[in-house]
Amino acid sequence: MFLSGSPKQFQTTCWSVILAARDGESQEARDALAALCAAYWYPLYAFVRRKGYDPEASQDLVQGFFTRLLEKKGDLAFVDRSKGKFRSFLMAACSHYLANERDKERAKKRGGHRPPVSIDALTAEGRYGREPVYDLTPERLFDRQWALTLLDQVLGQLELEMSLAGKSRQFAVLQPALLGGAERVPYAEIAATLSISEEAARAAAHRLRRRYRELLRNLVFRTVDDPADVDDEIRMLFSALSGRAD
Repeated sequence: MFLSGSPKQFQTTCWSVILAARDGESQEARDALAALCAAYWYPLYAFVRRKGYDPEASQDLVQGFFTRLLEKKGDLAFVDRSKGKFRSFLMAACSHYLANERDKERAKKRGGHRPPVSIDALTAEGRYGREPVYDLTPERLFDRQWALTLLDQVLGQLELEMSLAGKSRQFAVLQPALLGGAERVPYAEIAATLSISEEAARAAAHRLRRRYRELLRNLVFRTVDDPADVDDEIRMLFSALSGRAD
């Protein structure tokens, strides 16, 4: 699947946030990195859980990893310009952290009384309990949850855009048009619900799908170092969701 839309207008990437936090002293840069970590904590939680750690240990390890990442002399100190994809960096850094922590007290609290990223234990374990029961390696599960996290962010951004345009009801009705297969609502039904022609419903659904693809491409662009990697990363997303091996 090739998606249209230029990413050049989106200059703030995950890597620019990381490098600013690594090289700078500003609290704003570190707050931006903390927010970035907060957006991607669950794929790491699922990764650690699938490694065999229990829920409490997994929460402690993910919190410890983020604290380590946010320390001035932590793993960010070793990030260089040959960084590649933020997804790959985050999983590799977490794997390295787990290896270092294996022989340490896993419940040890770090970073004072305020954790760097808030993890809702009930939400985390509830989500993990809904993970597929078929055999997925920790790495494949991480990739799957990474893909779902990105797609959820895109859907949320699209919903916000439609809401700001006064089209919340249209978005609610057209949202199934973003899906494929049996879940897609017939255009005649959409047209009747919105009191528009079927042709207009089809055109509106097409615009929504096009904007969804643009937002996805722009978000993926933010997670890679080389713009040439965007298409490969998008293929990875859909491969991870389908359960196929790369």
